[in-house]
Amino acid sequence: MELTAIKDLMAQFDASSLREFSYKNGTDELVFSKNESSALPKVEAASAPAPVAAPAVAEAPVVETPSPATVSAAPAAVQAEGEEVASPLVGVAYLSPAPDKPAFVSVGDSVKKGQTLMIIEAMKVMNEIPAPHDGIVTEVLVANEDVVEFGQGLVRLK
Repeated sequence: MELTAIKDLMAQFDASSLREFSYKNGTDELVFSKNESSALPKVEAASAPAPVAAPAVAEAPVVETPSPATVSAAPAAVQAEGEEVASPLVGVAYLSPAPDKPAFVSVGDSVKKGQTLMIIEAMKVMNEIPAPHDGIVTEVLVANEDVVEFGQGLVRLK
């Protein structure tokens, strides 16, 4: 299963009211859970015997779990100056227009109102996220290809 397909499933799972989701196709197996961490050892134990399924199962939580923790812990630990620009939708954040192109903005960049800060892909549509006002980027709160939630902080502008 391709990484983009896994990320799409993760975004849809995150937006849904489901508490658990599992998918099995031949040697690929994915298990998503919003339950407490007590469910995670079962998932790891179940995926250990299948050598091909282990990377896919291990990759999904690694992509999903650190992102919210990092984003929520960063503002509490070190509060950067500026106003947080929130995500207007759920999707996958892209910091550059193409993989081989430089990022739209970096920390320290001066931006004008309406300038593209990043792109969020939702349902195969690329949505440009504009700067709400002139300012300087003090912090980028998401990594390239992170799945972002509605209202989640993307960047800080001072």
